[in-house]
Amino acid sequence: MLKKTFKRGIHPLHRQGSGKNATKNLPIENYVSDSVVIHMSMNIGAPAVPCVKKGDHVKIGQVIGTAGGFVSVPVHASIAGEVTAVEPIPYLGTGNVTAVTIKNDFSDEWVELHPLGSVENVDPSLVIPAIREAGITGMGGASFPTHVKLTFKEGAVCDTIIVNGAECETHLTADHRLMLENSVRIVDGLRAVMRALIVPKGIIAIEDNKPDAIAAMQKAAAGRIGVQVAVLKTKYPQGGEKQLIEAVSGRQVPSGGLPIDVGVVVLNVGTCAAIADAVIDGMPLVSRVCTVTGCVKEPKNLRIPVGTIVEDMIGACGGFSEDPGKIFFGGAMTGIAIPNIQTPTAKSTNGVVVFNEAESRSKDESPCIRCGKCVAACPIGLNPYQIKVAADASDFAAAEKLHVMDCMLCGSCAYMCPARRWLTPSFRFAKDKIVAERKAAAAKGGSDK
Repeated sequence: MLKKTFKRGIHPLHRQGSGKNATKNLPIENYVSDSVVIHMSMNIGAPAVPCVKKGDHVKIGQVIGTAGGFVSVPVHASIAGEVTAVEPIPYLGTGNVTAVTIKNDFSDEWVELHPLGSVENVDPSLVIPAIREAGITGMGGASFPTHVKLTFKEGAVCDTIIVNGAECETHLTADHRLMLENSVRIVDGLRAVMRALIVPKGIIAIEDNKPDAIAAMQKAAAGRIGVQVAVLKTKYPQGGEKQLIEAVSGRQVPSGGLPIDVGVVVLNVGTCAAIADAVIDGMPLVSRVCTVTGCVKEPKNLRIPVGTIVEDMIGACGGFSEDPGKIFFGGAMTGIAIPNIQTPTAKSTNGVVVFNEAESRSKDESPCIRCGKCVAACPIGLNPYQIKVAADASDFAAAEKLHVMDCMLCGSCAYMCPARRWLTPSFRFAKDKIVAERKAAAAKGGSDK
């Protein structure tokens, strides 16, 4: 079989005993803690608006936050119990977000659910509303509301849905285990969306370092209308949306464009499984699979209620195996360092990775030696050296002309740089500044009218 891939990219290495090998063969375990902290900013877009107060009793699946607009999703209680707080909390450098704390009464009492039945027989017009009401967002890390992704501008046509099973990020095996243990649900979710959008082709794309997942998904896809499995070469960032589309379909998303511009929608395997739960069982998105690995005594793949505290997850894994230096949500390439172990998880939290002090130590930058390795690695085909020069000089207009806004912040350039240049942080800074300037200009334009 000809394996698909994209141009450039890298092959990150892992130290012995860490990386995916620590958890890829470990079945998913269910874990429920004494309490959860569920924040209202679960998605890109407007945060949800809390609709419960301290002292209320809530059931699993009950709406505790209503959608704050079209580009927003409702938030549901992930455990049953008493609301002990509705208050702002600091979260991942984004400022304060409103959060609802629930103390578990362990009754496991659910709200009344409204299943729609088989994905092959459900009225297709009911699928996207069910996705919206279930509060489903992209579960691969982006947190974009799924119902918005599936609502196209006039004239747009989708002929292919790609299900992202690459999981190319280091350390993480949550999607791998989901494909092994819930393969039929993933195909069910794909078929529900295919029918809702009248799309003839659904392709489940998996890297070749997961042969067991490939076999499981091929078995689940057998006999399902329009569904097939594509085998990808193992390479980072194979799971990037644009790279995945290029590898699987041969199409290239234009600069500043979206996948739908080339007739494609990309969904994560976890998102597809959540869609199946919403359609078949009427279940909202209240839990997810999360890999906990690195410097913990017993690395695991846990299915956790949304809002589970990191400290509780570390405890479920036997505690730290050595002094932690940094703890990431996500893997080593694109993960975000969390401030402390009291940080709650979100719908997009696919991994908690603990790095020791030596692994966490930052390296000083050296002067660029013009080796070109960053250019050779960039999956978008950008010139990271030139962009960094512009960003460090606060010349954001120049950075924009060099297409910094197309940068996906994958870290491939920084990984390959022998001078240890802080490339990705510079690009993130430039992108944030450009977005802020655009918003300020738009606001000024509106005020002048």
